[in-house]
This record gives sequence, structure tokens and C-alpha cells, in this order.
Amino acid sequence: MNATDRTPADLLRSALAADPGRPLVTFYDDATGERVELSVATFANWVAKTANLLQGDLAAEPGDRLALLLPAHWQSAVWLLACASVGVVAEVGGDPAGADLVVSGPDTLDAARACEGERVALALRPLGGRFPQPPAGFVDYAVEVPGQGDRFAPFAPVDADGPGLVVGGEELSYAELVARARADAAGRGDGARVLSGLGYDTWEGLSAGLFAALAGGGSVVLCRNLDALPQAGLAQRVESERVTHTL
Repeated sequence: MNATDRTPADLLRSALAADPGRPLVTFYDDATGERVELSVATFANWVAKTANLLQGDLAAEPGDRLALLLPAHWQSAVWLLACASVGVVAEVGGDPAGADLVVSGPDTLDAARACEGERVALALRPLGGRFPQPPAGFVDYAVEVPGQGDRFAPFAPVDADGPGLVVGGEELSYAELVARARADAAGRGDGARVLSGLGYDTWEGLSAGLFAALAGGGSVVLCRNLDALPQAGLAQRVESERVTHTL
């Protein structure tokens, strides 16, 4: 990674320049059998489309607060990087009533309705599928994002020293986030492939499941509902995915 990178969006651009074809996020949902593998290039394309939706259609601006009510999921990772690309503060598990906009999974729609701003809903179905019936009062992400542009340019520069992420009640600037992610990545070595069954509601989970991989040139095998996988299945996955670290 580039030593001058100070935001998550910088890290993604450097990863894209270095090796766009390498795996970045491999996602499993052991309750549904879903497996999705995203290269750096594919992940960056989803981020660009989502950032265009956020900045354009949803009129989000730097400093706006977004309550992110999503589990550890590849689409959650996309939203975290899209927020960082625009300069929107992602509040993981934040209070929708105090947020400028909210992004919700299917299990938190009732809570998300407390947000008076824009509301986006994700069905979290395999292959990024849409809701069979769109929830009232929400934009269906899977309907809106495919038509967005494949390249993104922010209307205003993102302030690396401004607020960027809130998790576990702690607010981090983008620069602080990048510094922490680099420190975590250094402890595992360059190019680490980490299998993580941790949630995204703590820094440890966010780092293991996304940010350290970006900062250290590594990749993540992100597992949802990992407790549904037998121990023998976990050992097989570690071997087949060439995992170097398990968290």
C-alpha cells in the first residue's frame, strides 16, 4: 500500500493500482450456503456505484451521518467504503433517529423507520437480490445500484482528519482508521488471508473483516452464521481458501 494513503478510499485506490485481479473479500453465509468472491476490481466497482447512489440520488454530503444497520456481509463492506469515498460518517449500529440517512438490512426495517432522512434497504439475498416486495418508505438498494456509474468522483475532497467512522461508541477519523488498520495488518504480515466470523459491530470485527486486508495487501474470508458450520467444515474451508489467520 502507498505510505501516503490516509483514507479507506485511498487504500482501495492503491489496491486497485497494485493488483486489481486479486481476491479481496470472499463471503460465506453458512445459513444459506451462499459464497461470493470479490476481486479488488469487482469490489471497487460496487463501491463506485454505491458512492454514486449515495452522493447523487441520496444527496449525501461530507459530514452527514449514516446509521449502518447491517451485519457482517460483503454488501456492508461495500457501504463502508462508499461512505468513506463520499466523506459520510458511517455509524455502525447507530441510532436512525439521530442520523441523516439510514441503510438497513431486512431485520432492522422497523428501527430504521425512525430516520427522517433517506432510507435504503438491503434484502441481503444471494447474489445481491432485491426484495420480492419493496419495503414501504425505503429505496431498494438492489434495484437502484446497478444503473449507477462505474466511476466515482467526490464533489468535495474528503477530509482525512475529519470524522469517518463510529463503532462501539468510539469515533475515528479516516486517518486514525487507516493507522489502526495498518497496525493490525502489520501484526499478521503482508498478504495475510484472514478468516473472520466476527461481527461488524466492533473495531476488531471491522478490521479483521475488511480494513486490515485493505491496509496490508491481504484478503478476508468473511463468514456469516459461522456457528452453523461443523468443525470439520471449518477446517476444510481454512484449507481450501488458503487461510493464514483465523479470528
